Amino acid sequence: SKVICNGCVYSNDVRIVQEKLESTCPFCRQLDPKSEDEEEKNMMKRVNSNDPAAMVQMSLRRFEAGDYDSTFKYVNKAAEFGDAGGHYELS
Repeated sequence: SKVICNGCVYSNDVRIVQEKLESTCPFCRQLDPKSEDEEEKNMMKRVNSNDPAAMVQMSLRRFEAGDYDSTFKYVNKAAEFGDAGGHYELS
């Protein structure tokens, strides 16, 4: 999993405004999802490719929805990959 610093996110946002572009992901430069379904689909792609940061995010979404079995599954798998966020959420 890779993380983008806040400075890089800000720089991407400035570039989008200055060049009057549509909003994109600072990591992959794909257009932002237009719906929640599309966002969920993109998240599941990352989860299925074993991205531990995406697994932690998915676990938090499942927790908010009250699906605690899935929450544990995703956060535990992220921790198995050595993700600090996964270990934190398990503690």
